[in-house]
Amino acid sequence: MKTAFFSTKPYDQYSFTATNQAYDHDVTFFEPRLALETAPLAVGFPAVCVFINDELEKGTLEAISSTGTRLIALRCAGFNNVNLDVAKKLGLKVVRVPAYSPYAVAEHAVGLMMMLNRKLYRAYNRVRDDNFSLNGLLGFDLHGKTVGVVGTGRIGECFAKIMHGFGCKLLAYDVRENPICMEMGVQYVEMPDLLAQSDVISLHCPLLPTTHHLINEKSLKHIKTGAMLINTSRGGLIDTQAAIDALKSGKLGYLGIDVYEDEGDLFFEDLSDTVIQDMIFQLLQSFPNVVITAHQGFFTQEALDNIAETTLTNISLIEADQPCPNELVSKH
Repeated sequence: MKTAFFSTKPYDQYSFTATNQAYDHDVTFFEPRLALETAPLAVGFPAVCVFINDELEKGTLEAISSTGTRLIALRCAGFNNVNLDVAKKLGLKVVRVPAYSPYAVAEHAVGLMMMLNRKLYRAYNRVRDDNFSLNGLLGFDLHGKTVGVVGTGRIGECFAKIMHGFGCKLLAYDVRENPICMEMGVQYVEMPDLLAQSDVISLHCPLLPTTHHLINEKSLKHIKTGAMLINTSRGGLIDTQAAIDALKSGKLGYLGIDVYEDEGDLFFEDLSDTVIQDMIFQLLQSFPNVVITAHQGFFTQEALDNIAETTLTNISLIEADQPCPNELVSKH
């Protein structure tokens, strides 16, 4: 199928070109994001392949639908950037990659946690400057600490398994209990109880209307003073200003994020020669107990291979008018 790929980087082009040898789709790579102003690039393409920061709201969907697009292939798990109700009305099929490498994201969450706890970012820079002092680098044993896992799907499950190996007590919150987690001894509790008891909280739930700003001014009041918060899921799960206020007051002890609610104009780009205008993000960067990475949790070779394989399989199934298990359908 003739497919326009948006928001592509060299690594996307390499992995999809290599994998496509077995599928032989007619693919064209575009660097810009898909939005209303770039929709003309999709003219003549029955399918578009998009990523997390592409903007598939009503106007964009109507524009690409009017010029022949019939399939939207997400090369990610999240779909909060697609208006599924409008897509359904326009007859646009939407498919995604529900699982590419849960290990990649779970392991990155642990990396952020270790970075914050043992001040590895400070230690590295100090030694580079021939400063071998340990002052200010004091951490804590994770063994025996209580870790709260918010969302126990495949990624949350992988994270829980790793933390179980550290010897942590595990609490979880989810609308559905994961039997594998329960076999490990994970205790499911209500969200306020998880926040109040956990030394470390890691978010692994999707961004939905019900989870938008799940961590907010009200919920942060429940958090255990000095706790660590990790987010490798979606930036919109955290009210950033509320998190900043909690960091200032000392209520929140550490914050590690691989996602940011206004990351669309920042992440995946080299802005080292520009002045970033997002003052909230600039303020976040100023905290010594905050670590930010630029949405790289998924970024392993295994994940890229799986993303390409699943995406191209999804496109092939839709092209052949066969059922696709990864199709998203609006409930309205």
